[in-house]
Amino acid sequence: MNITDRLAADLKDAMRSGDQIKRETIRSLRGAIKNSEIEKGSSLNEEETLKVLQKAAKQRRDSVSLYEEGNRQDLADKEKSELQYIESYLPQQLSPSELKTLISTAIDEVGASSMADMGKVMSNLMPKISGKADGSQVNKIAKSMLMDL
Repeated sequence: MNITDRLAADLKDAMRSGDQIKRETIRSLRGAIKNSEIEKGSSLNEEETLKVLQKAAKQRRDSVSLYEEGNRQDLADKEKSELQYIESYLPQQLSPSELKTLISTAIDEVGASSMADMGKVMSNLMPKISGKADGSQVNKIAKSMLMDL
């Protein structure tokens, strides 16, 4: 079952069970997918749909941190709940230790020796981990590893 079919089935379940946050989250995701299809002029494939969901998850993560900085825990909790539902449709994320291993391999492959080689490392690494890790987290770990060289 592809993601759009899962979203449709889960929306029906959320409506039946009365889970308002799940219902609204799925409706929001379906709207984002529909908007992307309109922009593209055709249906999205599975990879493009995943990118829409990843973008939505990133927006939720950013919102959580902003709401927490602004002492709005009620809104941060709502965003966290939505994020959990969104992440259930995304591929399993890599752990920090798995990321460090992949980054180390990328550093060796490009022969990086300083922070000046950050672009080479990231361009080597990102195609391998696309959709499996948050880019900002990868960037932070890669920077710390390159600084230690």
